[in-house]
Amino acid sequence: MKESFDLQKHIEQGVEKIVADTVKATLKNPKESAFMLRFAAASRKASNTRLKLEEEGLHVPGFLIASITSSCNLHCAGCYSRCNNATVDEAPVSQLTKDEWLRVFTEAGELGVSFIMLAGGEPLIRRDVIEAAGSLPHIIFPIFTNGTFIDERYFKLLDDCRNLVPVLSIEGGREITDARRGAGVYDVVTGNMAKFREKGLIFGASITVTTENVREVTSRAFVRGLAEQGCKLVIYVEFVPVTEEAQHLAPGEAERAVMAEAIDALREDYDDMVLLSFPGDELAMGGCMAAGREFFHINSHGGAEPCPFSPYSDINVKETSLKDAIRSRLFDALREQHVMEESHVGGCVLFTQRAQVERIMADLAAERGK
Repeated sequence: MKESFDLQKHIEQGVEKIVADTVKATLKNPKESAFMLRFAAASRKASNTRLKLEEEGLHVPGFLIASITSSCNLHCAGCYSRCNNATVDEAPVSQLTKDEWLRVFTEAGELGVSFIMLAGGEPLIRRDVIEAAGSLPHIIFPIFTNGTFIDERYFKLLDDCRNLVPVLSIEGGREITDARRGAGVYDVVTGNMAKFREKGLIFGASITVTTENVREVTSRAFVRGLAEQGCKLVIYVEFVPVTEEAQHLAPGEAERAVMAEAIDALREDYDDMVLLSFPGDELAMGGCMAAGREFFHINSHGGAEPCPFSPYSDINVKETSLKDAIRSRLFDALREQHVMEESHVGGCVLFTQRAQVERIMADLAAERGK
């Protein structure tokens, strides 16, 4: 009989590999290596905390995604966050304060969460929240940023707080990056990458993969260029088509096969880098990890959502603890009804199956009304 897949163990081994690879990649940087070694110990402690809570009946996901602002200075083509109105041009209203975010991060650490991904909007707009995150060295905060707000004050903060790891968005070369993100963005982003290298700071790159750039961004030449700048983490995320006009950009089976083969080869060639692929790596972990299975999303207003591409919530961390948010009825229903196992096009099954998610939300509302 085939051995059952242990998702939690797989995640923990993945975290251990990221830490080990980063330590190996930073041996020439004593300050960075010292931090990563301390974090490795904190990560093991966090894993034991989650295991103990699991035995007590509470499954704590390995990481969180926190969108700390609804503001952004760019208007990237096909931005899912703008399409679902999570990012807007109006002034932020009723968003979590720095102290509220710090409480959420602290509670997460107490529950054994050691990775919290900061997103937006553009998260670097919230310098107060970034500074608060920097005060919790036992948690690593990858910051998914467009790279245009990084200044000398931020370079100093990143040097002082090694648990803050910027992950810069780039779509390939200058032409394709500027076409999606705006004229001049590529030069700003790559210029900041060069500064990270000069200052001995770790950074990563986040790449939205489409039918138009899949071969370019998974090529040895492109990844070699990132490696030469000092990039240690590359995250490939399949494009989610939020409009009918963008359907042709969503990777199909042919593009997924190209990406999977290329990333496997790149991992062999660049063993001092960490390369992740979503949803590709999720498939190896047993399917979509959202809705508290291995992560969930907290929006800028405090709503606990299955993931950033599924903006539905039945509980808010402004009004309750993070532990209660993990017990969301919506998350339970999505897992029990196997919604995340449905077939889909693009990078997010919950976005594709949003009609079913909305039906579940309606059922939950009806139950509360009885």
